[in-house]
Amino acid sequence: MTEPATPSPTQPSADPGAAFSLRPKRMGIDTHHEPVVVLRADSPVVRAEGFEAHARIEVLGAQRSIIATLNILTEGNLIGPDEVGLSEAAWRRLLPTGDEVLRFRFARASDSMSHVRSKIFGQRLSENQFDAIIGEVVGGRLSNVEIAAFLVACADGRMNTGEVTSLTRAMVHAGSRMSWSQPVVVDKHCIGGLPGNRTTPIVVSIATSLGLIMPKTSSRAITSPAGTADTVETFTRVDLSLEAMRRVVETEGGCMVWGGAMNMSPADDLLIRVERTLDLDSEGQLVASVLSKKAAAGSTHVVIDIPTGPTAKVRSQAEAQSLLLALQRTAHAIGLTLHGLISDGSQPVGRGVGPALEARDVIAVLRNDPGAPDDLRQRALQVAAAVVELGGLAQGQAAHDIAAAALADGRAWHKFQAICQAQGGFREPGVAPFQHPVLAERIGRVARIDNRLLARAAKLAGAPHAKTAGLWLNVHLGARAERGQLLFVLHAESQGELDYALEFVRSHPAIIHLEN
Repeated sequence: MTEPATPSPTQPSADPGAAFSLRPKRMGIDTHHEPVVVLRADSPVVRAEGFEAHARIEVLGAQRSIIATLNILTEGNLIGPDEVGLSEAAWRRLLPTGDEVLRFRFARASDSMSHVRSKIFGQRLSENQFDAIIGEVVGGRLSNVEIAAFLVACADGRMNTGEVTSLTRAMVHAGSRMSWSQPVVVDKHCIGGLPGNRTTPIVVSIATSLGLIMPKTSSRAITSPAGTADTVETFTRVDLSLEAMRRVVETEGGCMVWGGAMNMSPADDLLIRVERTLDLDSEGQLVASVLSKKAAAGSTHVVIDIPTGPTAKVRSQAEAQSLLLALQRTAHAIGLTLHGLISDGSQPVGRGVGPALEARDVIAVLRNDPGAPDDLRQRALQVAAAVVELGGLAQGQAAHDIAAAALADGRAWHKFQAICQAQGGFREPGVAPFQHPVLAERIGRVARIDNRLLARAAKLAGAPHAKTAGLWLNVHLGARAERGQLLFVLHAESQGELDYALEFVRSHPAIIHLEN
């Protein structure tokens, strides 16, 4: 947005709603994705405009403008009388030059919050109304509080199939969309909730080694210790542009990238960040999130894995069937062919839980290392076989055999290396400097592993933000443990995070339940 020439500080602007200008000061404060500005309580801008703390204000620079949340400094000299403090998010969006000054006015009232309020009171929303809401989310016009209100209003079955489809389309409309010349473009997604279930890099490598086109975009973690993008980022670059992604796919047949870097379904990452704070992942929002990214990536055929178990995200067969039906209905409405797998979610997969630790499992499977976790290998082959079927290469056992051969003879490993090289190069995942073993306090058989508590321990150790943090699992269901035997090892990047996670583990002995 280009603005008229900026007046000198404290001089009136031609715009009566932006009467004063202040010099920007970078505060170095991380406010996540939400831009925040800080004004002094005695600033003439605050007095003249009648600004109050937490007001939504428009900040206008010479070349750009943003909507930001206002904080007010009541004491101290953190900023001068002629300055405005900018959080990192605000600074990155405005990118002010050295001599630039900023002007301020109340942000225009949101047009879409009336739709959100309607939804709160039980009204059905149209596609145009969802377009308006998502447009303001992406445009930065809604605060975290307002986004949270929208998410809660749509949770717990409050959207019907038509609304979920409309929300999905709105999320696609708000960003870029890829298209490919091939008639069949395959993809896969796991609903999540199962620690260590990192099949995507293996499936992409198998499918593309067999000649299928698989432009895989993934999200970062919402409530888990690692998302696919978090894990892949430990061994190659994931923040590619649309043009770079297209070059990788045209060269190697597939990719493993973070969708948030390419403005594909950009609302998804913004909604996910608020969902993470709320620890909320509702069915309708989940369906729209998953399928909007598939549609935006240009996929035509999608395999969805739904792990189901008492401590997984999806806890019962009935819930899994309901979710699969919702996915199928919305996929059909937007022109996607979808196949669902309802898989075993009773325990973690592999050994690693956390970005780098899961990456080590993935690489071990692709390299055909003798000690690679067989459960991860078998789950990846199950999904890869379904992708091969959807891609039209083979059916039934033949599809599984083709996928298994591509993994066993090294074609998948070579393709994995080629994709990583095309995305910026391959590197070995790091190792956490702080580790602590957790031992069995009694003899017994592993009868239950609580996925949620185990994931919580990994998160408290620092995952996914600390890439090498998490835990390394040494036992699975049915294993016999002796007193003092290793159950798992906590990994952390600081002693404080390790202590924090260890305190949680000690207060939750049921994470791994042993029975005689």
